[in-house]
Amino acid sequence: MSKIEYRTLNDRAYDEIRKGLMSGSFRPGQVLVIRTLAETYGISTTPVREALQRLVAERLLQMLPNRSIAVPHLSVDKFTELVRIRTALEGMAGELATAHIRKMHLQRLRKLVKDADDAIAAKDGRAYVAINQKFHFLIYDNAASPLLLQMIQDLWSQVGPFFNRLFDDESYVPKANDEHLAICKALAEGDAAAVRLHIVSDITSAAKSLMPRLQQVVSEQYDATEAMHA
Repeated sequence: MSKIEYRTLNDRAYDEIRKGLMSGSFRPGQVLVIRTLAETYGISTTPVREALQRLVAERLLQMLPNRSIAVPHLSVDKFTELVRIRTALEGMAGELATAHIRKMHLQRLRKLVKDADDAIAAKDGRAYVAINQKFHFLIYDNAASPLLLQMIQDLWSQVGPFFNRLFDDESYVPKANDEHLAICKALAEGDAAAVRLHIVSDITSAAKSLMPRLQQVVSEQYDATEAMHA
């Protein structure tokens, strides 16, 4: 295998795993098994192993004491900080993207909103999380700001695994798609300030829903640690 081909496989493995983090394919605390990932993506184990090590170096994954690699858990403080940064950066990306959104983009966004409604009706949280990620990044991809996009991808790689808990909150589910509809309307009207406003509202409402579950997980982890040392 040539160096170029090998590098391509390494990048592909990295991109696939990172995409999985962003779209909620993995859950917090999940140990990532190299052979399973290699079989899933149709890639040999060596590029997958090196991609995982790269993600550990970037602090998007963590190395456990037994040398296995897992998706990190979030602390309440880290989650709060991530939300604060996300509202600033994603609001900016939405605002910048507004001028570049065309009819074809709006059609795709509205189709994703419909798909999200279908996932909500089917109570399929995993599907909703993946659709939600596609919706947001269809917008951010059009911000014409590669560095900003990369920063947002890093943030989603950290919070994406926890998004699967959104459907644990029955009061949130019926309104999960409301801000997406408002974002589409603002984009169609070319109202960049409203796009920013509704993206920020979408992020904060989801965070408000997730916070009690995160606090519960942190409490359970603390109790388990205390029990181990009792």
